[in-house]
Amino acid sequence: MKIATRIRDAYTLGQIIQQGRLQRGVSQRALAKELNISQKWVWEMEQGKPGLMMDRLFLILDKTGVSLSAEFEVEEMLQNE
Repeated sequence: MKIATRIRDAYTLGQIIQQGRLQRGVSQRALAKELNISQKWVWEMEQGKPGLMMDRLFLILDKTGVSLSAEFEVEEMLQNE
């Protein structure tokens, strides 16, 4: 099953990134190592920590009428018979 949502702010983007990471079964530390970035940066992104670039990105999207959306695959839970 796919989950899709509109991204309106840095917090929502961070939550989607976190859910995607968790669905993959990857820790923040492992993702950071894979991307050659710090684990703190992954944590800050997932928390939607405001930053100048993010603020500007969402301001530009809003002012231009452009929307940003994301989707990721979710493993379906098997029901017991």
